[in-house]
Amino acid sequence: MGDTDQRPSFCVVGAGHGGLAMSAHLSLLGFDVKLFNRTPQRLEPIRQSGTIQLLAPGLGDLPHGAARIKLATSSMKAALRGANLVMVCVPANGHAYIAEQCAPHLVDGQIVVLNPGRTGGALEFRHVLHRMGCEADVTICEAQTFLYACRTVNPAQVRIFRLKNNVPVAALKAYRTVQVVDKLRAAFPQFVPGDNVIKTSMENIGAVFHPTVVVLNAGRIDSASEFEFYVHGITPAVARVLETLDKERIAVAEALGFRIMSAREWLYMAYDAVGRSLYDAIRANSGYKGILAPITLNVRYLDEDVPMSLVPIASLGEMLKVPTPTINSVIQLASTLTGIDYWETGRTVERLGLAGLDLRAIRRLVIEGELAHSDKPQSSQQQ
Repeated sequence: MGDTDQRPSFCVVGAGHGGLAMSAHLSLLGFDVKLFNRTPQRLEPIRQSGTIQLLAPGLGDLPHGAARIKLATSSMKAALRGANLVMVCVPANGHAYIAEQCAPHLVDGQIVVLNPGRTGGALEFRHVLHRMGCEADVTICEAQTFLYACRTVNPAQVRIFRLKNNVPVAALKAYRTVQVVDKLRAAFPQFVPGDNVIKTSMENIGAVFHPTVVVLNAGRIDSASEFEFYVHGITPAVARVLETLDKERIAVAEALGFRIMSAREWLYMAYDAVGRSLYDAIRANSGYKGILAPITLNVRYLDEDVPMSLVPIASLGEMLKVPTPTINSVIQLASTLTGIDYWETGRTVERLGLAGLDLRAIRRLVIEGELAHSDKPQSSQQQ
């Protein structure tokens, strides 16, 4: 690795399951880690011991044990100070808030990675930073999915069940992606370069698997029946709905000019799961076995994945005149089941900063990270 002073330092944002797992893993790999969480109470057990206990049974090549955390804080300013890589590990519903909190404290050269971005995360983050007047030259990136399957066991103890084989990461300034991944791979060889943030966003496979399976099993979930989410919750009939929704997702991406993986192709890439149909591939994924369904409809598969994954696809589809009837139906049913208007709270093209842009302008924004004056909607230029 060379001089240890050249090793990147990390700020991990969020002390939930993923944030604790990433913080502990990074520390045990020998990196300096600062951990931010909005509420100080969640950090108190870590402050008292100075460590997070990482459990990784069955993962012999993964370091485990007591991981020392350099700083656990609710001060974003203190957390960001001196950090080269800012790993945001909060639900996508919180990305806009985190962008607002980061905006006054980011400095030139820092890299922000949304783990994951869901659909449109990097675009929304950029839009909020611009709205907040942040002028720092930061690189905003998003991972296509989360690296770990993990769960918090106790307040300062987390268990990692599995790491994905590879996870694409893309920078909003697409030409910076290779440089970003090179830095990340000092800690995470699983990260690979993604083409751009449209592809990482539209290849957010949680949008396919999570909300629809919950909606189509709502009765079982609402009655607190115990069943395996992917094994028993995805029957051949449910899989046919997933395949139809998947085709709509792919069609919206194609209208933007990008070819993306199908859900079946993604299962092979992430888990080596092979099948002649989506149903067969899901059944072939041993990583899904034993994962129980939620016992309430108050779950991130709806509250996060519908507004932050499905709504932006549908909103882009509407702007591009690509029909998304299955996606629209799942959004509407999820809104009815929970009593939350996800159309109102979700990432629309307005919240992504894409409203009124033509395809050329969207592609310029994705590749270069900025809009030319001539790309901006007329109403924006007149303001």
